[in-house]
Amino acid sequence: QVQMVESGGGLVQPGGSLRLSCVASGSIFSINAMAWYRRAPGKQRELVAAIPIRNSTTYADSVKGRFTMSRDSAKNTVYLQMNSLKPEDTAVYYCNAGPHSGPAYYLNDYWGQGTQVTVSS
Repeated sequence: QVQMVESGGGLVQPGGSLRLSCVASGSIFSINAMAWYRRAPGKQRELVAAIPIRNSTTYADSVKGRFTMSRDSAKNTVYLQMNSLKPEDTAVYYCNAGPHSGPAYYLNDYWGQGTQVTVSS
């Protein structure tokens, strides 16, 4: 089993920045891909960014150029650096991981508890 714990959420003004962290523990040897998702009020969960295979990152169109996902394997941690935040980025952000890599990363089902990000003036 894998445990995922996110941190770093909070309230920020439009145009501001936040950095989310997610630490994985437990059976981390089973992790081949990691991702960030978010769920805004009244909306379905959506992919924000993913590292489906080593040295490859994919982003939702809505965050390209503003968000950067990175992974520190030595610390079993992934980060989501969020810049130029907009009110529409307000959501609960979830860390995701699992054994499925490449195009099947969406099948992974290890989840964190989520961290709230609110962008408002």
